[in-house]
Amino acid sequence: MPNKFKLSSLALSIALSCHASNSWAEEQPTASSDDVEKIVVTGTFSGKSVAKEEASFAVSSFSEDDIKKLAPKSTADLFKAIPGVWSESSSGVAGANVFVRGFPGAGDAPFLTVQLEGAPIFPPPTLSFLENSSMFRLDETVEFMEALRGGTNPVISNGQPGLTTNFLLKEGSEDTEGLVKYSTSDYGLQRVDAVLSGEIADDLYFMVGGYIKSSPGARDAGFNAEEGNQITVNITKELDNGKINFYTRQTDDHGTWYLPTPLDVAGVDNEFTQIGTLNRQAEIAYGPDGTTESIDFGKGRGWDGSVSGGSIDLELTNGWVLVDRFSYTSGNADTYGLVPQGGSVKLSTVADNGSTAFGAVTGTEYSGDTDVQQIGRWVVKKEIEAFTNDFALTKTFDKGNVTAGFYNSTFSSKDWWSIGNQSYHVVAQGGENLTGIDCNDNADSCTWNYDINSIGDGRTTALYIASSYEITDSVTIDAGLRRENHEIEYTIDEGLDGIINKVVSYDESSTAWTAGINWMFAEKQGIFFRASEGSKMPFFDDFRENYSSYQNGDDLIKDVSQFELGYKHSGENFELYATGFFNEVNSTFAVSPEQAAVAFTNEAYGVEIDFNYYTDTGFSVNLNATLQETEVTAHDDPDVIGKEAQRLPGYQVRITPSYDIEFENGMYATLYGTLTAVDDRFSEQYNLEALILESYQKIDLGVIFNLNDEVKMQLAVNNLTDEEGLTEGDPRGVSGTLDNGRYILGRSIDFNISYSF
Repeated sequence: MPNKFKLSSLALSIALSCHASNSWAEEQPTASSDDVEKIVVTGTFSGKSVAKEEASFAVSSFSEDDIKKLAPKSTADLFKAIPGVWSESSSGVAGANVFVRGFPGAGDAPFLTVQLEGAPIFPPPTLSFLENSSMFRLDETVEFMEALRGGTNPVISNGQPGLTTNFLLKEGSEDTEGLVKYSTSDYGLQRVDAVLSGEIADDLYFMVGGYIKSSPGARDAGFNAEEGNQITVNITKELDNGKINFYTRQTDDHGTWYLPTPLDVAGVDNEFTQIGTLNRQAEIAYGPDGTTESIDFGKGRGWDGSVSGGSIDLELTNGWVLVDRFSYTSGNADTYGLVPQGGSVKLSTVADNGSTAFGAVTGTEYSGDTDVQQIGRWVVKKEIEAFTNDFALTKTFDKGNVTAGFYNSTFSSKDWWSIGNQSYHVVAQGGENLTGIDCNDNADSCTWNYDINSIGDGRTTALYIASSYEITDSVTIDAGLRRENHEIEYTIDEGLDGIINKVVSYDESSTAWTAGINWMFAEKQGIFFRASEGSKMPFFDDFRENYSSYQNGDDLIKDVSQFELGYKHSGENFELYATGFFNEVNSTFAVSPEQAAVAFTNEAYGVEIDFNYYTDTGFSVNLNATLQETEVTAHDDPDVIGKEAQRLPGYQVRITPSYDIEFENGMYATLYGTLTAVDDRFSEQYNLEALILESYQKIDLGVIFNLNDEVKMQLAVNNLTDEEGLTEGDPRGVSGTLDNGRYILGRSIDFNISYSF
């Protein structure tokens, strides 16, 4: 497991990295970089842009070209390039686990907020079976992404203390422009993207674009398991003193939910998925009367809904600035999956006759040495809705500014679950259900069922005030204060018998603050320090999982304290951003809904390194590194105290060289690659050596070839050496051995060709 390291070793690592290579820097200078990449919007109190070097917080920016080089398979896959972030995107197009700066968590993404045009797409960062990135799809309409860790986050917008990623859309201009792109792959992808922008009337511009796609998936399901389409419209009106814009994004996209698979069965590797033609259609039984329903589990996880909104940005007289951002989200985020329960066993150990059993679909007789496993047929239907508005009014003075803001959001979730539903299946791609096993034939489940019907509504309102002041030409201080009220109304019918088992009526308030200082002691060189206190308020599933604690008066608020010390230096041929961090998170979790929550405190410290070196000859090399140490400092179970936070690597490093080649006939190409190295991780809270997720290295390669100004081709190879790294063990219990694991995606080759006009 990771060797312990001291703060001195972190400092040494920074020094070595400065001499060696560089990163997906906050504003990576590339041949296609422009001024918009050298300013940031996310994290500013006023909502207005600021020069990156003047920001007193850690924020990274990724241009459209940066995103194309990363060739992410999903939105969460893109987050791997953000310093300080550990993103487990091996679940497919949705359902990722995202962690930031050592914040504790067993899964999902409780400390991640995804914004579109500066407004959260869904204010609760995570509900069970729904984290923010599952509702956002990348396409050609995205201009760039900003990612803020810690910093001013606890005070602004929805008060997310962890990671906020903000996606900004392309806008039209006086020139009519467009692009059409066709993509395919070695796993049967068919995808067409298109985008068109231009002028409708004087100072009124449009952008419209989207995609349609279909494929069996990176892990071949034997049928078109990943299907989707999306269309985005963005209308912008330029004014003499600002601009107004409105957008809408309609999405219907789903794909197979990739889950942990047995690690001791031949043929089960990083290309394996249990779903297939023989098991995608299955029956579940639920409720007290054992009502049955046939379900298509091939639909996997996805998002069928819309995110619409806009912004008003006005420069008023006498130094006043008004910024208002709003969004409305509505749709369904359903989950259908075949979920393992325990490890694989030989059929003879569970067959009624002690030897063989028969396929429920094909009638095939399987021998006693066939590997079988309990597979749960899980169904989660989730209908969500949210409306968010964030208003900020700023007054600018000669030496500073003052901002007052009001954040208001309402949100709801209507859930219907039937999970558990285990029965023995053959361990094989598309392995079928079996007959001739008692619990398969005579029970609703071989292990357990959990069925619920719930309705939840919530409201969050917050007032915040912040100020920035220039002490000297090189020193600026800032501070912000937020007072938030959080209300939840929630009812649950557990068992689907029409009886309400749990009722929540919650009304609590909390205070957050942040303070920072920025010292630019030389041109484009400086340091900053920031301290902040924030919190993550409880949402619907927090009450369901911790209901006894709620009844006992626990407010279920997760308090977060953070300290940051950053160094930034932008030279003629390099950029360096290094941020040291320390945080403490007071949290709770419940092993099961029937048990009281366990209180614990987690501490983490480390450093994020973002360094970029480039030359006039077309060669550049990037380094993105995160080094961190985590420790549980308080816990109701003394055996957990002193242990590391589960699933978080002590280090992760990405080195990305790139080389531009220009040909005499005007054509040019870009060769690039990425080497990723990830440390060992513990798969559970007791840090058992038998349950370690081993370190791994991954290589990606790619080439972008420009035939002329209009035609471009890209070839990207993901996981060149077909590395079988694990991102997760078995989240449903610890047997003392690592029975199941979820692999990173195996080797794949993607190709696209585009025409711009």
